[in-house]
Order: sequence, then C-alpha cells, then structure tokens
Amino acid sequence: MDITNKKALVFGGTSGIGLSTCEQLIEKGADVIAISRDPSKATSVKHNKLSFESCDVRIEEEVKNIFEKHAPFEILVSAATGGSRAAGPFLEMDMTGFKNSFDKLWGYANVVRYGTHYLSSDGTIVLVSGAPARRMKPGQIALSAVGGAVENLVRGVANEIAPKRINAVAPGLIDTPMFSQEGEDRRIFLSSATASHSIKRAGKPDEVAKGIIFVIENDFVNGTTVDVDGGWINS
Repeated sequence: MDITNKKALVFGGTSGIGLSTCEQLIEKGADVIAISRDPSKATSVKHNKLSFESCDVRIEEEVKNIFEKHAPFEILVSAATGGSRAAGPFLEMDMTGFKNSFDKLWGYANVVRYGTHYLSSDGTIVLVSGAPARRMKPGQIALSAVGGAVENLVRGVANEIAPKRINAVAPGLIDTPMFSQEGEDRRIFLSSATASHSIKRAGKPDEVAKGIIFVIENDFVNGTTVDVDGGWINS
C-alpha cells in the first residue's frame, strides 16, 4: 500500500504508540483522525493532516458514529487499551478486575466489527497486542489472556474479510505514559523489567509504530502477529 493521500483512523491515537503511529502516517502523506476518550492529551500536536475525535471504544454507538462520519477510509488502527488492567496471581485476583481487563478485547471487537464495513476493498486493519500473549511474566495472566484473544481474533477474521487485511503488532515493554513512575524510579523499573531480554532497555513508541507501518505497507502480510519486543518472547 502506498500510504500517500490515504485516510487513516487511529483509535488510541493521542498518546504513546498510537500517537507515534499517527505521526509516522502523516510523514508518509496520510490524512489521519486520532481517536480517544480524551483527545486533549494531544493538543500540542498540530498538523493540517491530523484531526481529533472523542470516542470510547467500549460503547458501540460511539464507534459506529465515528465510522459513519469518516467513511470511507483505507487504514484502520487500534491501540486503545479500553480501560483498566488487572495484575497479580490469578487465584488471588479480584474477578471484576480480571473481567475489566477484557475491555481491550471488546473495544477491538467493536472497531473491527463495525469498521470493516467502511474499509476500502484493499484496506488494512492493525491491532496492537502485546508480548505477554505468548510469554507471560509473573502477575500477567490477565494481560496474557486478553492478548492471546486479540491475536486469535486477528487470525480468524483475516479469512473472513479478505482481500481486506488484518494483522497484529505485539510490543514488548515500551516507555509510554502508561507507566506512572518518574525519574530514577522509572529508570530502575524499566531497567529491571528488561534485564532478561536480549535488548536490555525499554522500547520507544516510534519503534512499535514502525512495525505498524510495515504491516500497513506490505500487502503480502495478513492474519499474523509481528513482534516488536526487544527479545521478550525469547528471554
């Protein structure tokens, strides 16, 4: 796919990986709509090819309205987390927290279910999964279960929507605003969490965005997961 002059909708596009994806799409000439529950997070980013919309991906009517407003389009990306995520041992976990972790999956399901109808016949969808889907660390069973469901969704839907394409990109530990630590505490946390990886540092949002751009541009990639994880799943 030649991204020039294509229209792209990016859910979760106002921070972290989603925002970096928006910026790289714009650099390649796309018109981009960045969508999140709080678009004000990205008010410092100004470009005539970038606009913002508010939407909670968990609410079907809001998702439908976004697609109806901006159809048709060629590129659809979702990096929206959907809400809170539970951590810790499964047998000690608050089950409400575990269930809420699947808001990411329900959000992705809404985006794919309703967005595919408005996607061009040669269009492409990218969902952001995560390394825990296939190699979890202690306390990550909720993340792993959700990520595994996302990647299975991609594999199954790919056959249904062809020749439209859908892929997942699975980041490792990425230095984004998702982590609350600051200063030295943040440095120590990120360093410790990646100590067993072959690349012993946290990734950058733009590195994951490059993986997303790859599966958008490469028309021979479909129904698969591309890892951008610093060696996490091999650690």
